[in-house]
Amino acid sequence: MELALWTYEGPPHVGAIRIAASMRDVHLVLHAPQGDTYADLLFTMIERENRRPPVTWTTFQARDLGSSTAEMVINTLEGVCERYSPQVLLVAESCTGELLQDQPGALAKGANLSAPVIPIEMAAYTHKENWGASETFYQLVRGLLAARALKPGETKAPRAADQPPSVNLIGPTKLGFRCRDDVVEVQKLLEQMGVRVNVVAPLDSTPRDLLRIPDADANVNLAPEVGDLTCDWLKRQFQQPIISTVPMGWGATRDFIAEVSETLGLDIDVESVGDSRLPWYSRSVDSTYLTNKRVFIFADGTHAIAAARIARDEMGFEVVGLGTYSRERARDVRALAKEYGLEALITDDYLAVERAVEALQPELVLGTQMERHIAKRLGLPCAVISTPAHVQDYPARYSPQMGFEGANVLFDTWVHPLIMGLEEHLLTMFRDDFEFNDTAAPSHLGGEGGGAHQPDIVALTEEAAETDEPGAIAWAVSAEKELRKIPFFVRGKARRNTEHFAIENGLSVIDVETLYEAKAHYSR
Repeated sequence: MELALWTYEGPPHVGAIRIAASMRDVHLVLHAPQGDTYADLLFTMIERENRRPPVTWTTFQARDLGSSTAEMVINTLEGVCERYSPQVLLVAESCTGELLQDQPGALAKGANLSAPVIPIEMAAYTHKENWGASETFYQLVRGLLAARALKPGETKAPRAADQPPSVNLIGPTKLGFRCRDDVVEVQKLLEQMGVRVNVVAPLDSTPRDLLRIPDADANVNLAPEVGDLTCDWLKRQFQQPIISTVPMGWGATRDFIAEVSETLGLDIDVESVGDSRLPWYSRSVDSTYLTNKRVFIFADGTHAIAAARIARDEMGFEVVGLGTYSRERARDVRALAKEYGLEALITDDYLAVERAVEALQPELVLGTQMERHIAKRLGLPCAVISTPAHVQDYPARYSPQMGFEGANVLFDTWVHPLIMGLEEHLLTMFRDDFEFNDTAAPSHLGGEGGGAHQPDIVALTEEAAETDEPGAIAWAVSAEKELRKIPFFVRGKARRNTEHFAIENGLSVIDVETLYEAKAHYSR
């Protein structure tokens, strides 16, 4: 076990809270100490929800450990049923509560409560948040639908001829990345195809909605990290095929339309359903200077795979690094990385990710909130494409990632950091111009600026300033000015290479000539 400053996923009980918070008429009782109640803030602060998650905590304290905490669990369960009257009561424990071994699920089953109980075993010390969400949703669906499963040898009744085909959208949750808007976009897409959405779950669904899941012809696995387990079970028990293409990007959206058509037996021309501006943008003159930009991608498995394909096949970027923190989808990410000639980075250690980014020096980072911090520290452009994310990535405006409109949003989101980086580079390049330097008066006022001609005095490097060693390297001011003309996203690498070259050649001062000699040396 390691002590970490940041973590990509919370403990499993946070995943359970996501399921309860996503639904209505469901309540979750968590056996946990008072300190674990911080998870409420994830929804009220980051998702900006106008209600607290439907979660009640037993909130035992140190003084309670000398007596029976089991009685506290039962009292909490009875109080929840009386106050909230939920259609279903989920019962679980946090990682700290698990240490007490009170078995709150078993206590709830034997308490003769007024609401049906579904106990969830969290396995807090071997799994994480996405697994917790997946397991909670699976146990909830299974608990409600197991009695209605098809018997061995029984086949599902065919859809009536006068009924339109229908699907369920499985997997979207609160605190998922843009799930709210993605559901709307995919519903629009399916509506254009003449396909009815039967149930969206768990987002904005009720237990009664879950009872209608078997009525659909197929299940769209819209968020595999949450929906895989449930979709597999529904396929076995109700003979419902799985539509597994995630419609993220122009190409994947077209593939999704084709898979829906094939699965439901529809005759639909992909060209007639919708269109995106992304392909045209990617071919336009304004975007040609972005071709072959080196991109590093690290996200949950679903978004990492989708982003890699969009980056390479639709935007003309070069993917130089690919990884995920989702061990459940590690095999899929490794397979795609191998296809791209890369070694996948599978880790939940943000320091390992930072080392990889620093070594590769990409021109764009696509990642989570953590990669945003890493990129900012290294001076690299970055766009957030996956959870964990902060409040700015849960916008109030409509901003899907899926479907044709999602492809437009992705183009804007990914390209703008590069364009802003170009503007910053140009400003830096012309900083010493007589008209545009920092001390110059505005040109429209007629001032000629203070285009300074400073003597080429020597400026010590940070390392040299901190040591009195005779071999310390210093930069001439003219060399520093020339270095600033190099784009900021490769400037750090250029500086390190030049200093290394100077040390190898026994130089104590780096001037402009040294800078260009080092460039020629490393270009061979």
